Amino acid sequence: MPQPKLATFPQIRGALRFYQICSVITGVGLLLLCAEMVLKYTPLAVELFLGGSGGFLWFAPVVPSPEGELISTGDGINLSLGILIVHGWFYVVYLAACFRVWSLMRWPFWRLILLAGGGVVPFLSFFMEFYVARDVKRYLAEREAAAAEKAASKAASTQEVAQ
Repeated sequence: MPQPKLATFPQIRGALRFYQICSVITGVGLLLLCAEMVLKYTPLAVELFLGGSGGFLWFAPVVPSPEGELISTGDGINLSLGILIVHGWFYVVYLAACFRVWSLMRWPFWRLILLAGGGVVPFLSFFMEFYVARDVKRYLAEREAAAAEKAASKAASTQEVAQ
């Protein structure tokens, strides 16, 4: 399997940092989305609103339409819908961050699928962020140590030849 070049290590570190930030934001967004789905699609049947007739933050009931679709009865800014939209769009950014780390590290395709699952499976992004960061940092440190050792031994051998 091909390995990343030493020249790409600064890019890998930057991509890893961006991935870590995206992973946490996506994970929090997914947990909020799960909470919103529980509130909407269980017997509670409510959505969260900001402002409007109910006050600053309030829950408005959701009622079924004749077609079976759920219709919100609240006015104001629908935060439940906002959570859904923000998580959806940020998941795209998260996928880009996953792809960047995956491609720079030259990992197998199954690892990209596992990374992408972090934005779909609750709590997985937090675990993936921890393990990916640990693996990448360890890999970079080992490769840099091996390269430094190789350079030192090469320098020592050229000194011996020069004498």
